[in-house]
Amino acid sequence: MVRVTLEAQDNTSLNQKFIADYLDILKTQRKLSHHTTDNYALDLKELQAFAEPRQLGTLSYFDVRKFTSKLHAQGLNPRSIARRLSSWRGFYHWLATQLELASNPVVGIKAPKKAKTLPKALGVDTASALVEHEGSDEPTVAANRAMFELLYSSGLRVSELVGLDYQDCSDKEAASLGWVDLEQAEVHVTGKGNKQRIVPVGKPAVQALRDYLVLRPQLIKQQSRPLFLTARGTRMSIRLVQYRLKSHAQSMGIPAQVSPHVLRHSFASHVLQSSGDLRAVQEMLGHSSIAATQVYTALDFQHLAKVYDQAHPRAKKKED
Repeated sequence: MVRVTLEAQDNTSLNQKFIADYLDILKTQRKLSHHTTDNYALDLKELQAFAEPRQLGTLSYFDVRKFTSKLHAQGLNPRSIARRLSSWRGFYHWLATQLELASNPVVGIKAPKKAKTLPKALGVDTASALVEHEGSDEPTVAANRAMFELLYSSGLRVSELVGLDYQDCSDKEAASLGWVDLEQAEVHVTGKGNKQRIVPVGKPAVQALRDYLVLRPQLIKQQSRPLFLTARGTRMSIRLVQYRLKSHAQSMGIPAQVSPHVLRHSFASHVLQSSGDLRAVQEMLGHSSIAATQVYTALDFQHLAKVYDQAHPRAKKKED
């Protein structure tokens, strides 16, 4: 293989030559589609425009990182930036076989993290209307009502909801991850990191659970341990809860994309807005830090920190 020195040709023509040669390899050897190679071409021409009047082979890690930051500042989303970096990384891997490169300048550069998009909390009236059902003798309808009420009443994660047993069924073979104590109006759950907590259950949710438990025997076939059962008598799945809730919201004409996560977010927002008790919301959500609660509720952190400082006895500063 004949290697080309960086000073051998005009910079622009040399850049164009290498890009054209690389694209030809993608088409003829890797058999990539025209659509894919067209995307590579756009990404590489963008890199060329950034590099000139310099040669592509002279770009350093810091040059590429600077360009990546520029794209981010221009509002390009992280996924698009990641695609460009992938294109450039592959190009430089090939270019290293044509030129004497110190290193691949794209290696180690990561796209900016995608900003966390939080679901919008439902309004109080909308959330209440969503979980309120008319009474029904149909066990699956009663199960839906009980699940939706419990999600909004106690802010459970959907994984915690489907993991509930009808009572504490712990034995030598297995321990219950969670259960509902209707007499005490509380739900015991095991959250992330096997962290256990107890969350209050509101009266409407308690009543919905009582109504469901009357009909639950109709769903029992082989398994009787899970609290929420499918029509086949098996433990309710996360996907099925999501599907049922979304379908129910659509049937009510609620335009928002409603999911169990939206109900959890609504629970946190509504309790925090009405009480201002950050510590209580943190405990009920099962968060290990205030920062996690702040991200979840999407409220101003300084306000939350102020509430915490005023409310928590260990957070109060001693006066001089």
